[in-house]
Amino acid sequence: MSFLKPKTHIEEGDVVILYLSVNSMHAIEAVPTIVNKKGETIVHIFQTPYGSLKVQSIIGVEYGSRVELSKGWAHVLQPNPELWTQTLPHRTQIIYTPDISMILHQLEVRPGAVVLESGTGSGSLSHYFLRALKPTGRLHTFDFHEARADQARDEFQRHGLGDFVTVHHRDVCNLGFTSELDGVADAVFLDLPSPDLAVPHAFKALKLSGGRFCSFSPCIEQSQRCIEVLTKLGFNEICSMEVLQQESVIKTRSMPVIDLEFLKAPKDVEANATIDDSKTKEPKELKKYLTSSNPQVLPGHTGFLTFATLPPNIPKA
Repeated sequence: MSFLKPKTHIEEGDVVILYLSVNSMHAIEAVPTIVNKKGETIVHIFQTPYGSLKVQSIIGVEYGSRVELSKGWAHVLQPNPELWTQTLPHRTQIIYTPDISMILHQLEVRPGAVVLESGTGSGSLSHYFLRALKPTGRLHTFDFHEARADQARDEFQRHGLGDFVTVHHRDVCNLGFTSELDGVADAVFLDLPSPDLAVPHAFKALKLSGGRFCSFSPCIEQSQRCIEVLTKLGFNEICSMEVLQQESVIKTRSMPVIDLEFLKAPKDVEANATIDDSKTKEPKELKKYLTSSNPQVLPGHTGFLTFATLPPNIPKA
């Protein structure tokens, strides 16, 4: 239940983020015992590079506290969508925070909205949608793979989000979003191999008052085919973009100050001064500057985001 609302202390059954460093975090369930591969109930002990943690010892501990490991220490944090994206079990490829932030902004996701998502996958984006929709909105998420849909449904229940989401096992490209969802959605998001096949179903699902559309595609050809269908159906404000998060390397550099006084003197005086300077050289004045540069390794391609708006009162017959 640790995703539902802010909490002060860890309760049994909570999902907890065990923070070792920026690049080393783990999601663990705060339960005293677990069942091993042999079907035996054993004490829940979590192993880390800094030693083991007896998980029962963190139940009742305040979130944000430092906990002792057998060879070091860590911090226990309450999970949020950002931390969950970095620690979740990968059932599929996932979308990360730079793309997710643009998706939430462009789809205008807000409390009370109804959002349809096709391609539940590992549930990374779903958790962001749910945080933005609560407490009066609804997420309908679809996956064609039955086992993945069942896993996602169980995961949302364990996280305390089951009241705000409905998980569907359905092939949206061929079967659509179900007739019950026609004309109810404020926004539709697609993460599918052939998004162009699902665009007509998204068109039917969006409200008569209009709505927003987004598709995530690794290849530009997928985006192009999607745009062709969007244009035929009357969508406008169509655009495709790529979001790349780039780090800036900030350093303080010392640079010598160039003395330009010699430009004011005649050439003969300048020649004599050069001889004198060669005899008694003084250290040059240095000034410190704050500089910014790009890192040696730049971020790689993730995918293309295609956005569109369905205007109000478009006939859907």
